[in-house]
Amino acid sequence: MADPPLGSEDPARTGPRLTLRRLFGLDRSGPPPPQTQSGAPLRPWTVPNAIGFLRLALIPVFLVVALSSRDGTGALGATLFAVIGWGDYADGIAARITRQYSRLGALMDPVTDRLLVICGVVVTWRFDLLPRWALAVLAARELAMLALGRYALARGRELRINWPGRLAVAPLMGSFFFAMVGLGDFAEVLLYVGLALALLASVLYVRSDVRAAGAEAPS
Repeated sequence: MADPPLGSEDPARTGPRLTLRRLFGLDRSGPPPPQTQSGAPLRPWTVPNAIGFLRLALIPVFLVVALSSRDGTGALGATLFAVIGWGDYADGIAARITRQYSRLGALMDPVTDRLLVICGVVVTWRFDLLPRWALAVLAARELAMLALGRYALARGRELRINWPGRLAVAPLMGSFFFAMVGLGDFAEVLLYVGLALALLASVLYVRSDVRAAGAEAPS
């Protein structure tokens, strides 16, 4: 049975009707919003971008709090990490409700997520809360994805998040959170699950970008 629509379309705004599945990001069928595509205006002053700016501003606060702790664990650092992480879902929901999609939001969200992951790696590495070899692989993957994203953008292409990459977010973020609240064994399992999904996503990103480059090459 189809989800009931949460509201009718505004004729001034294009896009499919907002259902519960689409609201929570479970239904991503159809093309991306045109406001997020290459060449569209940045449109920084939107409600979703306000949430995005707050997430970015809280990252150095989290890093200072966590690194200033005695052993890397504590309620304040873990809470800040959770707020920044869940903010990604909050700005997505805000964008779908208000239909205030923007090019800046599409560019800012993945960068913020990767910065948060790298900060989580720094904290858990500093206090030896998770296996360092796995953290090193994850950090290298995140930096490589940032470089690949810049490379693709410079050539007029974008790396659209795929389902393994989407599914990797929760276990990876969860691994840092649970490590910071002292549940190390559970955090380690989540880290391995998230890392496997993230590496699979990277392989698919590279394959997709290579195919796109081949399609653009003159015959």
